[in-house]
Amino acid sequence: METLSLIGAFFQDQILGMKWLNQAIGFCLARMGMNPDSIWTGSLQFFLYDTIKIFVLLSVLIFLISYIQSYFPPERTKKILGNFHGIWANIISALLGTVTPFCSCSSIPLFMGFTSAGLPIGVTFSFLISSPMVDLGSLVLLMSIFGAKIAVVYVILGLVVAVIGGTVLEKLGMDRYVEDFIKNAPLVDTQTAIPTQKERLSFAKQQVLSTIQKVAPYIFVGVGIGAIIHNVIPQTWVEQILGGNNPFAVILATLVGIPMYADIFGTIPVAESLLYKGAGLGTILSFMMAVTTLSLPSMIMLKKAVKPQLLTAFVAICSVGIILVGYFFNFFHAFFL
Repeated sequence: METLSLIGAFFQDQILGMKWLNQAIGFCLARMGMNPDSIWTGSLQFFLYDTIKIFVLLSVLIFLISYIQSYFPPERTKKILGNFHGIWANIISALLGTVTPFCSCSSIPLFMGFTSAGLPIGVTFSFLISSPMVDLGSLVLLMSIFGAKIAVVYVILGLVVAVIGGTVLEKLGMDRYVEDFIKNAPLVDTQTAIPTQKERLSFAKQQVLSTIQKVAPYIFVGVGIGAIIHNVIPQTWVEQILGGNNPFAVILATLVGIPMYADIFGTIPVAESLLYKGAGLGTILSFMMAVTTLSLPSMIMLKKAVKPQLLTAFVAICSVGIILVGYFFNFFHAFFL
């Protein structure tokens, strides 16, 4: 068991966490004559380390996930979901969401297509919730910061929120609040050829390049904010506002996260800095869930496809689920850390 623990710690710290990279950057900055105890040197080291680490992990993850995604084009996904009914349809839909686009805005066109295809509203919303919240990329990146235990439980609870959220919306009969042009959209049943291995690899490479171009600005902003939190903002401030002693910290973090727009890659450095400064674990994870699932741009896009009653119910159910997840992690904080 001790050997397995050592292997796990090495994988966590040196492969996913890339602690060696942080040490190498610190060594290089010191050799350049920069004071390692300076706030600005610390901020620069954090910025360089997290930026390089995220882009490396991002490239590997997108390539692998895009390769897997090549086996699940929209038409095939529709057929798979059409074979399941009841709660199992919601579960399969939520699981399929883990191998689809990385942000909520990218998921909405697929949601519209599934709804037009006649899939139950609950099934499509389970997909819409899980796709940005708990994709495979979030699992690996969360492991690099919080460890495997927290990452796995985060994904499981995210899937639970997606399944329950979709189920509740269906039980409430919210399908009547989908816009008519979505319901009546003509179906195009295209029979696409099965791609070759070369085409799958090419698709994965293209996804790496296009996704990096799209998310790079958010990564730079996220790492910049993380560097400021990590080295400039006093720890006492963070502990007072977002620490475990503030019973409303989870709700505050969720409400702050909703209007923002980023994906898991842009929120990771902010979450890392908040954890270092003493913010509650559940508070941080609620913030991440809110940013990735309920961003303002994605809500604007979704408003074009559904009526206000359905949009309001969707935001309310997701917000409640995210807040409950946050309090769960804060309550069992000692178990996870």
